[in-house]
Amino acid sequence: MSADQEPEYYFEPLGEQHNRAAFSCGVESLDQYFQGDPIRQDVSRRVTNAFVLTHDGSFVASFYTLSPISILSVDLPANLAKKLPKRPIGATLIGRMGRDQSLRGKGLGEVLLMDALHKAWQASKLVSCWAVVVDAKEGARDFYLKNEFTAFATQPDRLFLLMKNIELMFE
Repeated sequence: MSADQEPEYYFEPLGEQHNRAAFSCGVESLDQYFQGDPIRQDVSRRVTNAFVLTHDGSFVASFYTLSPISILSVDLPANLAKKLPKRPIGATLIGRMGRDQSLRGKGLGEVLLMDALHKAWQASKLVSCWAVVVDAKEGARDFYLKNEFTAFATQPDRLFLLMKNIELMFE
């Protein structure tokens, strides 16, 4: 690879070989979560799964987490809520997502989101999942709205994308 050529990135599950200490997305709470023990503990306890984007198996360009979540139809927009059961509905949560500051402006946000949606869609073939849910941090809400997410009726920074729409992206 020449000096002016971009490295080839790939996704893999977070492991001990990844240099978490060098990662910085510039959001203190995300950096602390990823660099410290919380993410390692969450993964080892099977509370969440974490995936990293890397080009060499060590450097972490970005990461995201996936975990199950239950949502209530009463929290959704009325046109959807009236069609759903009143009991909790299974969904997948993209809990945390971050991109190293050194890679700003490279379009990695969309790459991360598409990989997370693809993994959620694959999992939904085995375990029912009605939607993918995100809790948009400051400044990220517009990114998710641009990617066809819809806000919960009761929580404007909690957004969802229906699994049936995700399925259309990948089939």
